[in-house]
Parts: sequence; C-alpha cells; structure tokens
Amino acid sequence: MEKQVQKTGFLRKIEKSTLWLLLLLIGLVVVVSIAAPKQFVTLANFQSMGFQLPEFGIMSLGMMICMIAGGIDLSIVGMANLSGIVAAAFMHAVGVDSTAGMAGGICLALVVGMACGAFNGLLIGGLRIPAMLVTLCAQQIFMGLGLVITKGPAIAGLSEAYQVIGNGVVANAIPIALVLFIGVAVVLFFVMKYTVYGQQLYLLGSNPVASRYSGVNNIKVIVKTHMISGLLAAVAGIVISSHYGSAKSDYGSAYTLQTLLICILGGISPVGGKGKLAGVVLAIVIIQVISSAFGILRVDSFLKTFVFGLILIAVMIMQYWAGSGSKKIKTTKEKQIG
Repeated sequence: MEKQVQKTGFLRKIEKSTLWLLLLLIGLVVVVSIAAPKQFVTLANFQSMGFQLPEFGIMSLGMMICMIAGGIDLSIVGMANLSGIVAAAFMHAVGVDSTAGMAGGICLALVVGMACGAFNGLLIGGLRIPAMLVTLCAQQIFMGLGLVITKGPAIAGLSEAYQVIGNGVVANAIPIALVLFIGVAVVLFFVMKYTVYGQQLYLLGSNPVASRYSGVNNIKVIVKTHMISGLLAAVAGIVISSHYGSAKSDYGSAYTLQTLLICILGGISPVGGKGKLAGVVLAIVIIQVISSAFGILRVDSFLKTFVFGLILIAVMIMQYWAGSGSKKIKTTKEKQIG
C-alpha cells in the first residue's frame, strides 16, 4: 500500500512538472505574439520553426535516454555530423543524383551513427569509464574523422531529392523534418513505456546495483542505449545535411548545450532514473520559441548562448532546492510517524 501511495505521488509530481512546462510555453507564445505579432504569428515563421526544431529535437531525445540511464552523451553532435558527412561522401562517390546513392548514403549514415554509439557504450559499460569522459573524448574523435573525410570544407552539391528531407513540406504547410521528428518521438514513447528495455532503462538509471541483482544485463542496456542515441544522432545529421545541402564537421556546434538544457528543463534527472518524454518534447518546443523570439528581436547569437547557459544553471539550482525541500518534508513526516 505504501509503495502504491509513493508511486501515485511521483506520478502527480510528473504531471505537475508537465503542466508547468505547458503553462510556460503558453506564456512565452503570448508574450512573443504581443511583442512581435507581425513577425511571430505567421505561417512562414511557424514553418521556419518546424524546419529548425527537428535538428536539435531529435538529438535531445538521444541525450534524454542516455541521461535516464544515469549517463550522458556529449558526442551527439559529432556523431550527427560524421553520419551526415559519410552519407554525403557516399552519394558523391556513387552519384549525387542516383537514387541508389541516396538510399545507400542514408543507410550508411544510420549504420555509422549506431557504430559510434556502440563504441561509446562498450567503453562506458564494458570498461566502466565515466560517460562524460568517454563521450567528451569521442566528440573530438568523431569531429576529427569528419575533418579527415572533408579535408576541412563542407561537402556540398547534394541532390535536390535529398534536400527535400530537410526543406520539403507536406500538404503545402507541414515540414517533412517535423513529421519525421514526431514519428521518432512516438516510436520512442512506445519503446520506453511498453517494452522490457524501457523498464530496464529506468531501473538502471535509478539503481545500477539493484538492476544487476534483478537479472538485468547492465552492459547490454548501456550499449543498446548509446546505439539508439547514435541512431537518433544519425537521423538528425541527415536532417541537418539535407537542410543545408551540404555536410561539415562543425554544423550545430551549439546543439550540445541546447540538448542538455532541454533535458534538464524537461524534467530528466541529472543522476538518472527519472523523467518523461512529454516533458522533453515540451522543452524542445519552448527552446525553439525562445530561439525564434531571439531571431525576430535580432538578439546577438552569442548572447543567446549566454542566456541558454544561465537558464540551464537556474533550472538545475531550482531542481536542487526542490529536491532538498522534498527531502526535508519526507524526513519531518518520518519523525512525526516515529
């Protein structure tokens, strides 16, 4: 009975967090709409947001599962760019306008992303090296491999058919990349909620020792998690290279900070085991609205990065205070019962 009450309280806490994010999103939209109605409340602006959001949004979902597992993935941008570069190089080698070259390049990019994720997972799970160190070093490795392939400049001249992924629309309004993001989010929701892997992921992040004694192969779950993260990074890399019509090793360099901010803002615990997809999706939309507002108001991009950093620190401090407060309340109740 006690466990059931605790679980209900936790679910209520998650619902309150999601409601708070929803109210924050509505408030931001109202404020920006009032401040710049002619620029913000337009189909062109919403389409622009729909083209930009999937690039860091899909990466954020990869970061999310790694953090739920009790780790982190600081190499996600490097994996995305390397996957896009490999796809672009393959298409140029086979034939840019070739359908087989395009299909093969996309498949090869996905394989590269999963291989990079497996590399991270094996080092983290098998050798028990901290995830932050592994993925930070891996980011430099993947970026270096991208530079070796491109020799520095971007690989440009990709086919119009390939660029449709990042620039095309459905029903003359909805960006294809946004539809792709929604599809990825829906699949990941079912994987995390209704599969054994999803349950193992949360258990691993909550208590690795208990997970191991429960019969869960922690190494296998870690490797699988980082492979999924690598796969999602590759999808994001395809969207980015398609959007720009080229591939380069330093595209989206600010996305690492944004994905971290999104996960923390979305309620993912930095120590693992807690967080929901709904919160992260709302946080993705919130960050996109803020970015769009900065663009409309012509705020300097360096200042935007500074503001995102401040928001990240502020949210972590608020979570710490909230956690300390809940612990004090729990301790007080236990003393009263005792």
